[in-house]
Amino acid sequence: MSNMREIRERIKSINDIMKITNAMYLISSSKLKKAKKDLAATEPYFDKLLYAMRSILSRAPEDIDMRFFDTRTEIPADKRKKAFIIITADKGMCGSYNHNVIKRAEAEMEQCEYARLFVMGQVGRMYFQRKAREGELDVDAEFIQTTQNPTLYRAMKIAVLMMELFEQKKVDDVYIVYTKMLNSMTFEPKVQQLLPLNVNNFVTSEEDVTRHHEATFYPTVEAVMEHLTPNFMKGLIYGAMVESFCSEQQARMSAMDSATTSAKDMLQTLSLQYNRARQAAITQEITEISSGAEAAK
Repeated sequence: MSNMREIRERIKSINDIMKITNAMYLISSSKLKKAKKDLAATEPYFDKLLYAMRSILSRAPEDIDMRFFDTRTEIPADKRKKAFIIITADKGMCGSYNHNVIKRAEAEMEQCEYARLFVMGQVGRMYFQRKAREGELDVDAEFIQTTQNPTLYRAMKIAVLMMELFEQKKVDDVYIVYTKMLNSMTFEPKVQQLLPLNVNNFVTSEEDVTRHHEATFYPTVEAVMEHLTPNFMKGLIYGAMVESFCSEQQARMSAMDSATTSAKDMLQTLSLQYNRARQAAITQEITEISSGAEAAK
């Protein structure tokens, strides 16, 4: 009876956990659909923004202010101050999602002498702050951003901060480490450079610009670029945030689906054990009754 009671308790416990994992799967599925819809709704705007940047840079005079395109070649590679925006999840239970992006970020930081970290997500923040207390890293403690429900406003705040640090020469390069969703089942950590911007990434061929070879910029080329560059940076960061959020939800869906499947397998095994124990108990009771009846005779 004691063995049967233990099996019943385990079955009840696994059933309760399976309800949680199944609910988390459904929640992540809903969030994933919403994030994909939001990304699809904003893509046309950023496509046009990229097109405008290409058109302007293909015709802009060579002497315009291009401080966000300044590669600072006079600074040696091993002396450059690099900033990393690292996007992790706010919680676990999403397989190897957090581990992979943290591992990729650490691999990038090993290649530079000075790295300043701006971590999004509670999991990554706790991990890197623990390392910072050990004196290994420089983590911005005031940079507290969640990765849930990415917004353009949050992306703009980050873009403005990075541009200010770059202008003040507190950092020479800015990178964002995030997880890119390749398809519905595959995603991988990726590193993208945000600053300085590379002109070659905008103008690649004559087909990328309009047919008009002359253009007038009002009030000035610098003023137009001052307006477009922050918005372009915002688009890059927002895209990385949404990609990471989608990857996180997909990873959590896969992890919860695997957990639910494992729970069903465990329930099947435990049910078999319970039935065997119950059958053994019934057989023992029948044997005892029969033995008692024989003794009474």
